[in-house]
Amino acid sequence: MNLPLFIAGRYLFSRRKKNFINIISIISIVVVAVITAALIVVLSVFNGLEELLRSLNNSFDPPLKIEAVVGKSFEVTDELRDKIESIEGVEFVTEVIEDYAYVRYRDANQLVMLKGVSENFIDQHRIDNNIVAGDVALYRNGIPLAIVGMGIRNTLSIDIGETLHAMHVYYIRNTEGSSFGPGGPYTQRRIYPGAVFSIIQNLDDNYVIVPLDFAVDLLDYGNRRTSLEIKVVNERATDRVQAAIQQVLGDGFRVLNREQQHKDLYKLLRMEKLFAFLALALLLCIGSINIFFTLMMLALDKKRDVSILAAMGAQLKTIRNVFLLEGGLIAIMGTVIGLAIGGALCVVQREYGLVSMGMESAVMEGYPVKLVFHDILYVVITMCIITFSISYRPATLAARFSSVQHL
Repeated sequence: MNLPLFIAGRYLFSRRKKNFINIISIISIVVVAVITAALIVVLSVFNGLEELLRSLNNSFDPPLKIEAVVGKSFEVTDELRDKIESIEGVEFVTEVIEDYAYVRYRDANQLVMLKGVSENFIDQHRIDNNIVAGDVALYRNGIPLAIVGMGIRNTLSIDIGETLHAMHVYYIRNTEGSSFGPGGPYTQRRIYPGAVFSIIQNLDDNYVIVPLDFAVDLLDYGNRRTSLEIKVVNERATDRVQAAIQQVLGDGFRVLNREQQHKDLYKLLRMEKLFAFLALALLLCIGSINIFFTLMMLALDKKRDVSILAAMGAQLKTIRNVFLLEGGLIAIMGTVIGLAIGGALCVVQREYGLVSMGMESAVMEGYPVKLVFHDILYVVITMCIITFSISYRPATLAARFSSVQHL
């Protein structure tokens, strides 16, 4: 490219344009800025929601979870536990039994997910900060206690600390055989509520945590467990510990990290974010059509200047690049302004929570937002592609006005 001629072209085109062209250029910048700001805000909201979900789930989920590939449960032996505990980086192995049960308290009842855990569950301190009533304990003076979700407490009107009424837990036995056995069609045990946790609605409305011995007695699981929860010494080394456990256990087990334990949830959230990005990118394409019309009118208005450049020796490529730069400047100004506005809105929302989630039971008052660099990069790249695609045709047509007849 001939740099002096390119600079001369920019000088000629920077002279005062017609007022109408100026107005269209300003409108193009405003449209690009508004849509860019909307893109940044929407993507930041999805980032904030994902971070919030992770923080809530992480307070309930273990760093690693072992499940059977086939079947609902598997037998846990001392040999299996010793193999896992001997792996470097493993701090605790918590045995877990999860199954549906029916709970009755006074005159209220509800179907719940009963989660029996071994005593070292308390030593992991995962739900300590989420206890809203009572104390984190599975036993008190040798008596088993239940830790219930807030939603279950509200549904059953459970009074924590009151010892006159216990929770009656029922478990329906396997009814495939011809007889229910001597114990009848179900087993029943009593347990007192000792604490209430509140994490996220899905957990609060469904889970009751009980001692493992209570669950084994009620559900008749024997040595079988539905999962093993692993606490690692250093969570930064979780991937390494996960690979080591998987290698020791073989293909008959799945070792899941926190991301994989909620794979479908996070996948759905990312898909929603992608579709929102594509929808706003399409809107950005439509809004950028103003750049196309701006360059077309500029090309018609600058026929004489184009001919002057051609007479000075400018090649068609140089003239075309001048118009491409003109479209790029409009897009850059709009994008920079939009990024600044969107970033400012995110900072204000994060600090002051101006936009509320609109629910009294929400875990936080304002919508969570998180501004990340790669979202800004995606927006800039998208804008560059759209700008070049839209500006190329007017720039090519403008280069054809290089005939001396326009002088």
